[in-house]
Amino acid sequence: MASSENNLLSTLVYKYLPFWPLFALLLTFFSACAWGYMNYYSIPVYESSATLIIKDEKKGVNDSRMTESIDAFTSNKIVENEIKVLYSRALMKQVVKYLRLYAPVYEEGKFKTMSAYTTSPVQIKVKSPDKLKEVAKVYFTIDKNRNKIKIGDKEYPLREWVQTPYGIMKFTSNPKRTALNTDPLFFSLIKPKKVTEDLLENLSIEAENKLSTVVNLKLYDPVPERGEEILNTLIHTYNEVAVNERNKLAANTLSFVEDRIKLVEKELDVLENEVVKYKSRKGVVNLSEQGKLFLNNVGDTDRKISELNLQLAVLDKVERYVISKNNSAGIVPSTLGINDPVLSQLLEKLYNSEIEYQKLKKTTAENNPILVSITDEIEKIRPSILENIGNQRSALLASRANLTATNNQYQTVLQTIPQKERELLEISRQQAIKNDAYSFLLQKREETVLSYAPTAGDTRIVDMAESSLLPVSPRPLHVYLIAVVLAFFSGIAMVMGKELMNGKLLFRSEIEEHTHAPIVAELSLVKQPKASLFLKPTEVTVIEQFRQLRATLGLYGRTFTKKKIMITSSIPGEGKSFVSTNLAYSLASSGKKVVLVDCDLRNPRTSQLFDLYQQTGLTEYLEEDIQPQNIIYDTPFSNLSVVAAGINIGDNTELLLNGRLEVLFTYLEDAFDYIIIDTPPLELVSDAYLLSEFCDMTLLVMRHAYTPKNLVQRLGQDHKLRSLYNVAIVFNGVKPRGFVKGQYGYGYGYGHDFKYGDKTYRNRSIKTGA
Repeated sequence: MASSENNLLSTLVYKYLPFWPLFALLLTFFSACAWGYMNYYSIPVYESSATLIIKDEKKGVNDSRMTESIDAFTSNKIVENEIKVLYSRALMKQVVKYLRLYAPVYEEGKFKTMSAYTTSPVQIKVKSPDKLKEVAKVYFTIDKNRNKIKIGDKEYPLREWVQTPYGIMKFTSNPKRTALNTDPLFFSLIKPKKVTEDLLENLSIEAENKLSTVVNLKLYDPVPERGEEILNTLIHTYNEVAVNERNKLAANTLSFVEDRIKLVEKELDVLENEVVKYKSRKGVVNLSEQGKLFLNNVGDTDRKISELNLQLAVLDKVERYVISKNNSAGIVPSTLGINDPVLSQLLEKLYNSEIEYQKLKKTTAENNPILVSITDEIEKIRPSILENIGNQRSALLASRANLTATNNQYQTVLQTIPQKERELLEISRQQAIKNDAYSFLLQKREETVLSYAPTAGDTRIVDMAESSLLPVSPRPLHVYLIAVVLAFFSGIAMVMGKELMNGKLLFRSEIEEHTHAPIVAELSLVKQPKASLFLKPTEVTVIEQFRQLRATLGLYGRTFTKKKIMITSSIPGEGKSFVSTNLAYSLASSGKKVVLVDCDLRNPRTSQLFDLYQQTGLTEYLEEDIQPQNIIYDTPFSNLSVVAAGINIGDNTELLLNGRLEVLFTYLEDAFDYIIIDTPPLELVSDAYLLSEFCDMTLLVMRHAYTPKNLVQRLGQDHKLRSLYNVAIVFNGVKPRGFVKGQYGYGYGYGHDFKYGDKTYRNRSIKTGA
């Protein structure tokens, strides 16, 4: 793994380090852009956070017993459901309207527009926010002396509802102003629904963990003061809605109890008047002890029957309530007089489930699993309540029948009491029953009134909203890191794009991809002197490259099996004459006798380099009866001779087929150690294919950044190289890549300099670079 990483790093360094000035320029440019973005265009965003604890009995958070005894309407909540409620659009929309976020004020700077939440002298309130028309920019100024706002050519007073082209508005002083504005002010009008959606996207509400009821609220906003106020207002609105719902339930229950108290009071007044009238009319003063005994028994029995009737009435009302419900939240009927805790728990559970259903219905879809689960739970609770009511009704009816029978027995006994006394006892008995009912209702009224006392709601605020000291976005490190990455990849893209879009041959790999001929040498680019004649190379680089070419071709062996070497190219200008002359000189300098034959009879560049242009040469030899030794010329260089092209320059291809060429090569083989043959380009004429059969090896010269890529592809596809004998390729004129001179090439690399004696040599070892 480490080796592959090192190889990758080495490859990247090798390919792109030569272009380090480009990367440095791009890095400077993108860093400057990042600095400009951070200082002039970016709008910093701050994180505001708050923490709540929600009462959830399933997770061990509940009210104290004292609070439970006072507040009969307290219900524990589920943390996950309350998070959805906090996320609801209804709550956030109230926050938007309360804080007037639908009419934000901005400062228009030279480079960017900033919120004027704490710098604007005024706030803007719209009379009907839900009906406002969106406006992008409305510029205004304020006259402090006259307390007027100027929009265009019109002026409007402060703290008054005024008709504007944008609707009915009120301009008031901004209590949140902590600094003066430095740039022109304008306000925008945005639909509350859109502002609500934007705020919800920047709001994050999460439980601390699965077992905790601690809820963390986070809001990201460019103005930290506004972010804090939005969170605090959201929490306040959430608590206020919960308290209002509970108080509404208590108020409805209290109204029911008050109505019952008034009814009982009227009935008591009637009974008390009847007692007074009866005693006055009948002259009744006292009852016998026996009458009192029977009266007490009858009174107890009647009171029990009345209680049973009351309970049956309550059960009927509860039954009608349960049957008529359709998942809609409403007021649960009072279960006064019914002591069955199971029924009370079922009703409370039904009510809480319907409340949760209504809350979730506003914030979730109908097919939400939680909503479906609550609906199923409601449908299961109702049959249980109806079954319980039926069982209790049966028991109460049986009890009432039993008490009625007992009471009839007492009535029979009471018939023996004097008529007056019996009538008085009847009235007194009804009065006692009403007194008990009246006392019971007064007690329930006090309990209901006390439920208004707790106003803390079902949540506790751990931390009020507070903003971060530093912006959380954009972060300078991230911005500058992005700038570095962009500079790096832009540089790579530019380098790769430049090289990929180039139609010329650039890489050794492109040759290897389309041809199977070996590449025996890579010759670096050498600036040729402007002299018209061949000069022996003086650069160590050139001398060493041709020495390595000789070694690669096996020309250092004791037996010279490859004496005739043809050098050609695909098109003119690829450097075949440069290769042929320098290879011939390199072989001659090693002590071998070398002859350089200029077979390019159309453009005899080699003859020109040795000042043999228009001298008797190969064409005259092929046309006339001239001896081979007469067309061989000595040169100023030891062991190096040249066969000139001749005087009759032009199309002489047919002369190559007259048979005299074989005689010439036979003579040259006997007289010289090596024969270097310079031929015309392959793509233009067929001379090279004719001469190939006389040679032991063919060197095909291709020039870096000059030879067309499609020409190399065509050579591989047309199988033209197979017509040449023993082909090898010389990659000529390889330039250094990028801006680093002589260190990184397009072929196999020019990477290491070393010193031997008093000369500096450059290693040409095989290191893939493309």
